[in-house]
Amino acid sequence: MPRTTALARVAACATVAALALTACGSGSKGSSGSGAGSAGGAVKVGLITKTDTNPFFVKMKQGAEKSAKENGATLVTAAGKFDGDNAGQIAALENMVATGVKGVLITPSDSKAILPAIKKARDKGVLVIALDSPTDPQDGTDALFATDNKQAGVLIGQYAKAAMAGRTPKIATLDLAPGVAVGRLRHDGFLQGFGLAADDPAVACSQDTGGDQAKAQTAMENCLQKAPDLNVVYTINEPAALGAYTALKAKGREKDVLVVSVDGGCTGIQAVKDGKIAATSQQYPLVMAARGVKAVTDYAKGGAKPTGYTDTGVTLVTDQPQAGVDAKDTAYGQENCWG
Repeated sequence: MPRTTALARVAACATVAALALTACGSGSKGSSGSGAGSAGGAVKVGLITKTDTNPFFVKMKQGAEKSAKENGATLVTAAGKFDGDNAGQIAALENMVATGVKGVLITPSDSKAILPAIKKARDKGVLVIALDSPTDPQDGTDALFATDNKQAGVLIGQYAKAAMAGRTPKIATLDLAPGVAVGRLRHDGFLQGFGLAADDPAVACSQDTGGDQAKAQTAMENCLQKAPDLNVVYTINEPAALGAYTALKAKGREKDVLVVSVDGGCTGIQAVKDGKIAATSQQYPLVMAARGVKAVTDYAKGGAKPTGYTDTGVTLVTDQPQAGVDAKDTAYGQENCWG
């Protein structure tokens, strides 16, 4: 689905800047990624994420590593240097194909610009599965394992509308970036859930943040200057929500502005519990990756090629439930969070 600038720094598994790949995880027979038939014939699976520092992608990689071990596969991983690093993802994909992967799982940073590189990989017989973020069009990959990002937006839109009953909404949307399908889907879903058209005057300010906390704080400051009486803030992810909260608190507005978000990371769920975020739509990156690795290994061993879209689930999490909107509390959120 997103995902965006990190909340915490972790060790890099592979650096696209150097255009080199290192085996990050392995099956039970281990491999340094020297070929599809290495490691005693273990299936080689690639994982390319938007970054290798965001907790969402850290958890995704953990899910892929665990699934690779369980399925006797060898996993190689790489990531962009930053969210939106399409060139880095292309280089990683080309390198993985050259080393003989059977399939690649990818979270596209640019839903359209990555398509030619994916087509080249598929033309060479490599199975390509998108995780979290679809390509545009979606059938640019063989399959998609992801949260229904539009539904994630719908859930928090419905929640925000119910929470604002009796009040006239004045909304700021802190979005992702142009060209990223997950950002568009969440934004459109939020508007749909709230019952608003794209050009509804209730949306007083919209700014791109890249999902970065510092950029979101600046964006929120700009929105507050443009529309000081804002009372609802939709954010692309929880780092953006925390940036917005910081800006609101500086203006003494943190108690009277409703902030809703998407992701369900542990830091975000804690922010919901602390009252900084009213509600968030939680998704499950470990499930996406685990199912993706198994799909590649099953296919390589003679199984059916995965096709179409597999929904890996989304749940609204809040401690301030609203009538008519299904939700779980933060105890559930903490049991299922990541990061």
